[in-house]
Amino acid sequence: MNKIVNPHSHLMQIMRETEPKLAYKNDMPFEQWREIARAKLSELLRMDKFERCPSLFDIESETDRDTFTDIRFTFQSEEGYFVPCHFCVPKGAAGPLPIVICVQGHSTGMHQSLGEAKYEGDAEGLAGDRDYAVQAVAQGYCALVLEQRNFGECGGTPKGPDCYHSDMTALLLGRTTAGARVWDIMRSIDIIEARFPQADAKKIALTGNSGGGTATFYTACLEDRLAAAMPSCAVCTYDDSIGAMRHCSCNYVPGVREYFNMGDLAGLIAPKPLIIAAGRHDGIFPYDGVLKSYETALRMYAAAGADGNCALVTGEEGHRFYAEESWPVFNRLTGWN
Repeated sequence: MNKIVNPHSHLMQIMRETEPKLAYKNDMPFEQWREIARAKLSELLRMDKFERCPSLFDIESETDRDTFTDIRFTFQSEEGYFVPCHFCVPKGAAGPLPIVICVQGHSTGMHQSLGEAKYEGDAEGLAGDRDYAVQAVAQGYCALVLEQRNFGECGGTPKGPDCYHSDMTALLLGRTTAGARVWDIMRSIDIIEARFPQADAKKIALTGNSGGGTATFYTACLEDRLAAAMPSCAVCTYDDSIGAMRHCSCNYVPGVREYFNMGDLAGLIAPKPLIIAAGRHDGIFPYDGVLKSYETALRMYAAAGADGNCALVTGEEGHRFYAEESWPVFNRLTGWN
């Protein structure tokens, strides 16, 4: 027997030998499994730490942009914490439109969703199709742009996100950053329903790249009001990505790999359309791990009786958003355009 003296190598061996306790085995009705699995994921994300509170909704400005009206606002998602957002309505829009919630990943902030370059390096991010809100408007949808915790205006810096200290402090309090981001998105749906009649609250989708894709995936697992989800460069086995290499601390949910691999969780999103976007040469979410997760997701969708509602979109580059490849599949699966 080889002696392992490297702690990470030891943990990876344990991971390879660990069968997720709540992987679906066809040994119970799917809806029963779904109820149990959703409760466990909610527990792991520590969603019990969050309570509804008055939104204290406040419109700060309204700006006329080339193709849409941009309403800047804030709301209180939990007592004492406020989320800055932008609501974008296509010019000349008639009647309630489907809406896409857009969450940036590890970047300088949500302004990139609006196609804005504020800081050095932003142009490179925008070259990776990270102007999701502009894209959604071009598809004929409303968009809601939300700043994630520790990014941009919510704790980031002009050089990028600043997650580590906040993430570790959250753990001291029995909280997770991933859960907090899910909560903010859930509360943004409350705002859509209550404040923006321009949006069709029955047709709400969520998208984001990298850390935005992770938030998209976990939120879609827990939030029934979402009608579709398009996570980009985020869905991959924990074994091949989050566990295998260094990632930002905000990606780590204590105990999640004991119960699930990421593809198993797709069963919590079914039957709603799920478009998994990936880069064939993504160095931090390796494509082999994406394919493994996608194969599992397809089995979960089959178990849910939703064959055809889960699709994989592959771009031929690395870690970025793939607008040209993704939106046609999104439109086909949702039937919104």
